[in-house]
Amino acid sequence: MRIIIDAMGGDNAPRAPVLGALKAAQELGVDITLVGRREEIGKHLSGTPAGGVEIVDAREVVTMEDDPSTATRRKKDSSMAVALTMLKNGEGDAVVSAGSTGALLTGATLTVKRVRGIRRAALAPVLPAGEHGVVLIDCGANVECTPEYLLQFAFMGSFYAQHILGCGNPRVGLLSNGTEPTKGGELQKHAFRLLQEAADAGRLNFIGNIEGNDVMAGRADVAVTDGFTGNVFLKASEGMIKFAMGKLKDVFYQSTKNKLAALALKGDFKAMKDGLDVNKIGGTALLGISKPVIKAHGSSNEEAIFSAIRQAVAFARAGVIGEIAENAEYMRLPAEGGVKTEE
Repeated sequence: MRIIIDAMGGDNAPRAPVLGALKAAQELGVDITLVGRREEIGKHLSGTPAGGVEIVDAREVVTMEDDPSTATRRKKDSSMAVALTMLKNGEGDAVVSAGSTGALLTGATLTVKRVRGIRRAALAPVLPAGEHGVVLIDCGANVECTPEYLLQFAFMGSFYAQHILGCGNPRVGLLSNGTEPTKGGELQKHAFRLLQEAADAGRLNFIGNIEGNDVMAGRADVAVTDGFTGNVFLKASEGMIKFAMGKLKDVFYQSTKNKLAALALKGDFKAMKDGLDVNKIGGTALLGISKPVIKAHGSSNEEAIFSAIRQAVAFARAGVIGEIAENAEYMRLPAEGGVKTEE
């Protein structure tokens, strides 16, 4: 398996992408293609690249200042654009980038293309909640959504939770301001009806509306929402986790007694901290794209890139995209507005 890395993407590029990729080549046994300015990549390599690691020179870089909607088209020789083109041409099995989210999403949509029948690709991070984790879809790719988009997000998130997280029959919840079917705006009410129809047809394990506290409590395996709400929820959750961890650390250092307690709990505390560490969780899958693309956090360090590559390997091997393609016809609305069922 070969993973293509946008070596110039992210705040810590090219050092973090290069070192994370080398670690993945050594520990995961995958082949790596580093795309970017050869001389800058070379500074972080010890002499000749290791076996299974190659460099593809790309002179331009997509920056955060570039217009996401045109970046990869205007900068065709950028590391991001070249990486996506290579994926499209079958020169690798997945792409990992810590570059601009908007540019990566647009570039993947225009270059690699969406799965036939899928209206919009969606960002689907896995939150550290519940037994397996919770897929939040969408978290920012689609600020304005239609009920059909949410229906498709539910299917794609369900397949991802099943194949990647190991959920046998993923529980799908619709994020709203109450659990009753009448809660939410017109978008949520219409989406609720579509999701219920899919559940009645035996295609989704839809459990109804869920509230924000239900997500982090692990009461669903997939939380479906529009990109605006999902992004606000994600950022608020990340901020609250950091706040709580900081407060807990303060408690441990308040007195000698507390410091001794902290020493006794050091291993358990580290395990909890690791479970909430974005650098260990990995990246965010772009679901709906016809080949695996993983968006790593913009501030990713070496460990985060390694985790994102590990996620890309699992994504490429899992068959999620194939299942999305096989079921795309059941995620689209016919003219009368209902979910398509078996003929």
